[in-house]
Amino acid sequence: MTSLTLYAAKYLVKRALDLDDDTPDLTTPDEDLEDSNPVENEIFSSWALFILLFLLSSALWSSYFLQQRKIKAVHETVLSIFCGMFVGLIIRMSPGHYIQDAVKFNPGYFFNILLPPIILNSGYELHQANFFRNIGSILTFAIPGTFISALVVGIILYIWTKLGLDGIKLEFVDALAVGATLSATDPVTILSIFNAYKVDPKLYTIIFGESLLNDAISIVMFETCQKFHGHPVHFSSFFEGIGLFLMTFTISTIIGFLIGIFVALILKHSHIRRYPQIETCLILLFAYESYFFSNGAHMSGIVSLLFCGITLKHYAYFNMSRRTQIATKYVFQLLAQLSENFIFIYLGLSLFTEVELVFKPLLIIITFASICVARYSAVFPLSNFLNFLFRTRFEKFSGMNANSIPDEISHSYQMMIFWAGLRGAVGVALAMGFQGEAKWTLLATVLVVVVLTVILFGGTTASMLEILGIKVGCVDETADSDDEFEIEAPRIALSNSTNTPVMGHRKNQSQSTHYKDVVQHRNHSSSSVSSHPDLLDAFDDGELLSNDIDDLITAPTPSLPNHNRSRSDGGAGVLGAFLSAEEHAKWFTRFDEEVLKPVLLDTLPKNRDGEV
Repeated sequence: MTSLTLYAAKYLVKRALDLDDDTPDLTTPDEDLEDSNPVENEIFSSWALFILLFLLSSALWSSYFLQQRKIKAVHETVLSIFCGMFVGLIIRMSPGHYIQDAVKFNPGYFFNILLPPIILNSGYELHQANFFRNIGSILTFAIPGTFISALVVGIILYIWTKLGLDGIKLEFVDALAVGATLSATDPVTILSIFNAYKVDPKLYTIIFGESLLNDAISIVMFETCQKFHGHPVHFSSFFEGIGLFLMTFTISTIIGFLIGIFVALILKHSHIRRYPQIETCLILLFAYESYFFSNGAHMSGIVSLLFCGITLKHYAYFNMSRRTQIATKYVFQLLAQLSENFIFIYLGLSLFTEVELVFKPLLIIITFASICVARYSAVFPLSNFLNFLFRTRFEKFSGMNANSIPDEISHSYQMMIFWAGLRGAVGVALAMGFQGEAKWTLLATVLVVVVLTVILFGGTTASMLEILGIKVGCVDETADSDDEFEIEAPRIALSNSTNTPVMGHRKNQSQSTHYKDVVQHRNHSSSSVSSHPDLLDAFDDGELLSNDIDDLITAPTPSLPNHNRSRSDGGAGVLGAFLSAEEHAKWFTRFDEEVLKPVLLDTLPKNRDGEV
């Protein structure tokens, strides 16, 4: 009886303390699910992840199909957006909204997970000779061009909102913030098509370099505008903003450069190359640290990571073991590929999964028109300015009339640069930080404009190349020759001047003609082969023992790379001599060759195991 009484008392106390049974349920269904039913919560999370992974795998499969069928006019990014939109519409029409909330666009995920791999791979795979040869044009389009674009878009939107036709009121600073978000270009689609058609490396480099720096500049401009939100703006605020931008850009560049130098010194003064797995992980982690440290210090993580990647490739790369050199390039490319495809799927989903969005068709049309006007206002005047400088310098140094020489940036190139100004996910992520009553209207406008530019401009790039008569099928002879990990098996030159595959099956003679010379690393193929004489007689019906290949791959680069490549860029004579950007940077090249490289690169001979 006593035990029964105690049991009843405990039960009553428990019921009295269980307020959830007596008070009304004020939580949303998803909150209740998340708090009280972890099993169902896990089920819905699994479904959300499955949907995203299924879309990602579908996008990659479509990429394979397009490449296999040699379909160049359509890019997988356009298909990714449409797939995301289709699935997003299904999720929006389905009952419940837990999955819908789970697949919403999250700026934290974008900036911390999806964006860094793309920036790192861009810096690491950057063709440095082409980039710095065209650095003047790149900086002109990236810095003044971005400012002009943001200013034009901001002015047009400010005037439109003052008319009151859409019932939206924007301060000039907020309009400039919108202009900054829509000035972030992301020509992933166009550059991929350029790669497929092998467009002139100069045009490719200008568009690629502009987009790299443009994203960072847009972010800094947006953050600067947000600091003036709700505060009176004076004429001095303009110079304050410029000073803040220059300080942020400079310090961020220094952070990335110093971390890259630090990694190069670590690799030089340690034997970590004996452990390629650890070496690869540390290089990736150090690069990411530059991004997050810079962001944490209120600098630009994009700029830091970009220049960290460039520095790693220029110095640290030649202190790595051969296996790590291959692994880093593969891993960075892999992560960038996944991130790029996922971002476009994310954009398509967001059109329907963001329930708070307010769509105003007139505002969308005006905004789309404004970015076209802004792009035109930035590209063509700046191109004419660059052509003027080009002719002036030519006449100054050569004493010849420059009227007979072609423009530095031809009209067809200008049109293609204009067409490459499609907007990307960076603008959408920045738009998530809008403040004020018009936040959801502006976010919806930015999202729709970004999707429209990718579909319209990206989907018609191949046709524009043909219409403008831009030369395709160009082979960049100055491109890096260190792609010794191509899909095809490597060949080694034998004494009879024939090439024999060193791994893989030779099922027929015709297949062997497709093998590439992928063993050589710049000027070191002879050294690599001579240090492994067993490779020459290790064939057994076209196969090579995997251990021999592993030894070759693990061995570090035996000597310094040949950096004295041809500096020609299609120019000849006086033109090539006086107008090359490398000639104008002779002092840095000499400092790099005579001071930095001897200090940072491991020049001592190394044996097969990477020991000094």
